[in-house]
Amino acid sequence: MLSTVAALALPQVAPFELGVVCEVFGIDRTAEGVPSMELRICGPRAGEPLTTSVGMQLVPEHGLDGLACADLVALPATRSREFEPAVLDAVRAAADGGATILTVCSGVFVAGAAGLLDGRRCTTHWINVAELRERHPRAVVDPDVLFVDDGSLITSAGTAAGIDAALHLVRRELGPAAANAIARRMVVPPQRDGGQRQFVEQPVPECSTESLAPVLDWLQDNLEVEHSVSDLARRAAMSERTFARHFAAATGTTPHKWLTLRRVQLAQRLLESTDLGMDAVAARAGFGGAALLRHHFRRVVGVSPGDYRRTFACTAG
Repeated sequence: MLSTVAALALPQVAPFELGVVCEVFGIDRTAEGVPSMELRICGPRAGEPLTTSVGMQLVPEHGLDGLACADLVALPATRSREFEPAVLDAVRAAADGGATILTVCSGVFVAGAAGLLDGRRCTTHWINVAELRERHPRAVVDPDVLFVDDGSLITSAGTAAGIDAALHLVRRELGPAAANAIARRMVVPPQRDGGQRQFVEQPVPECSTESLAPVLDWLQDNLEVEHSVSDLARRAAMSERTFARHFAAATGTTPHKWLTLRRVQLAQRLLESTDLGMDAVAARAGFGGAALLRHHFRRVVGVSPGDYRRTFACTAG
């Protein structure tokens, strides 16, 4: 159940991510059939102002004792990475007492510092993945998903993914009717699959030597054309074997993989900014046809080109 929810605000807390927790768990929606939930806004000390990540101040009504006996402890994003021992003790005690822990974005670092990530699958915003792995090498970090439900630990990526994770938890604990009622009031989709990838441009390996730079620049300007290794080797004035070796040493990948990622990135931009049909997008991006575009796009981005366009297309007004 989710009778009592404690949101732990720490120095440099992100107000929007804290607001996500408040919106989902802190508004009385009993008239719409949602069970009543008590939301406690907690801080290291009750009544002591906290500076948020955007410069405003927040005064929590409850101290760390507000985490005791909570069904859910929510850890919203914070810029801080150093936490008071008493804070970590309180989070650990809540988890040991049976509370579910929900993290939003960088709030996962609080759970990690409390020792709650060891051996467990988790996620965070893509920009924080490398740091999370470095700080908590025993955590099983999945960088692609929107959120991870690991039973008593639910971790989520960026702000919108925090909404998804919170609604997923409501659905899990209170049923789909409650989750749908909350989503309707928030004007958000009632359910997005947690396994859907975070929408981030995949980094394409850059050239580390000047010898291949002219060839890569030319490729970038001619993605719609078919390219063979032999053609590229001739353009670089190398044998095929030498070209392949230099390409791998310079970029860390193969010509085929490099081209595919560049073409997917171009397709993303076309889907976002134009109304071209799928065949036209495929042709402009060098995939030839829509079927091949869908195959590579889904493999790299995690969703179909059509779903991507519906989410990210720029619309007038």
